[in-house]
Amino acid sequence: MMLMLQEPLNVSEMIFHHTADVCTLDFYPIGEWTIPGCHLTYPIAATLSPTKHVVWMLIAALLVFVTLWIAGRGVARQKPGQPPKGFSGAMEGLVLWVRNDIAIANIGHDGARFAPLIITLFFFVLYCNLLGLVPWGSSATGNLAVTASLAILVFLVIEIGGMLKLGFKGYMGTIFMHIPGMHGPGAVALSIALAPLEIIGKLVKPFALAVRLFGNMTAGHFVILSLFGIVFLFGHLGIASWGIGIMTALVVVGVMLLELIVALLQAYVFALLSAVFIGLMQHEH
Repeated sequence: MMLMLQEPLNVSEMIFHHTADVCTLDFYPIGEWTIPGCHLTYPIAATLSPTKHVVWMLIAALLVFVTLWIAGRGVARQKPGQPPKGFSGAMEGLVLWVRNDIAIANIGHDGARFAPLIITLFFFVLYCNLLGLVPWGSSATGNLAVTASLAILVFLVIEIGGMLKLGFKGYMGTIFMHIPGMHGPGAVALSIALAPLEIIGKLVKPFALAVRLFGNMTAGHFVILSLFGIVFLFGHLGIASWGIGIMTALVVVGVMLLELIVALLQAYVFALLSAVFIGLMQHEH
């Protein structure tokens, strides 16, 4: 008689396998699908190959396009003077809220120019966050490379948009600040001394955007998967494990509902801070 020994579940390996960027799509219990052409370089997975997070980013981008395209067609079909109804009406209200209350309200009178970017960022981050909560899904915003890329995009818009609005002399004034009430060599020396702090301040903004989104999305998945791990760790307790499993499932459901709120909140915060940072540069005073 041969005894088959089953290897105990490694909870930490399960958590990191789910949150890490890999070359497979896991459709448990059906199986895994290897992504063609995928390869990773470690310790930094910064390749152009189609990884798991790249696939889910493409799905998120496609969902953004389809959502707004369907909503736009619904609005266009409405008769003049009549508001859109159903899905199109809901999406129009959400788009107008992002445009008016996030973009224009924080950027100012030039906010309409940047509204398409802010709207796209909001919906893209929202879909990336939500896709991590669906079965077999993955949250691309739980990858620091993804959030850093979005933050770099915002950083370029901030700085290039500021240079175009202020001109070269005005833009340099955001680095070498004029100290009110000071003149002469003392003012020049203090302005030069403070320039490194101003440059650091410019770099801290995208860094905060990237780390905040990455940390919040990763932490939620760590909590949910760790709670699932409790069921397997105490599975040997017999009847008591049923009680632990039921209580854990209830807690996980509560955390999942909280994650829905976090997904929307983080998309709002990312879009809001992007608009605020752009507005600060557009109106340097």
